[in-house]
Amino acid sequence: MAEANLDPVFQIQRVYLKDLSLEQPNSPEILLNQEQPAVDIQLGVEAAPVADGLFEVTVTATVHAKIGEKTVFMVEAKQAGIFEIRNLPSEQMGAVMGIACPQIVYPYLRGNVADIVQRGGFPPVHLAEINFQAMYDQQQAEAAAASDAAPQILV
Repeated sequence: MAEANLDPVFQIQRVYLKDLSLEQPNSPEILLNQEQPAVDIQLGVEAAPVADGLFEVTVTATVHAKIGEKTVFMVEAKQAGIFEIRNLPSEQMGAVMGIACPQIVYPYLRGNVADIVQRGGFPPVHLAEINFQAMYDQQQAEAAAASDAAPQILV
């Protein structure tokens, strides 16, 4: 009888642009303003099972540029990847999906955000490199603190 192969598996199945939107609600007037806009960038990571051993990891960036109270532009981009992950200990799955997978997907997101902003008529916004290990560790610490702060119900 052949033994089942239980070697760990980590493979990229596909990386793709899941969603992309650009809004310029105050154009064309705002394009004539020479002031430097304030730019706010928010990032998020989500992971979800797709099928047995397949997971989708999505990195989302929201870029909001404003001059005063007026929006210059707003971009929301979701870059995703489908990963085959098998035979990993369950305690490692969170780190793989919260660190390794986003590190693979993020460079594509950076390029797409810079491209769409530039195609909108603005200088490209270059998203900074992200330390997904530190981001994951912070999220884990916040989750632990929240569970410690939650009232315990004893039955």
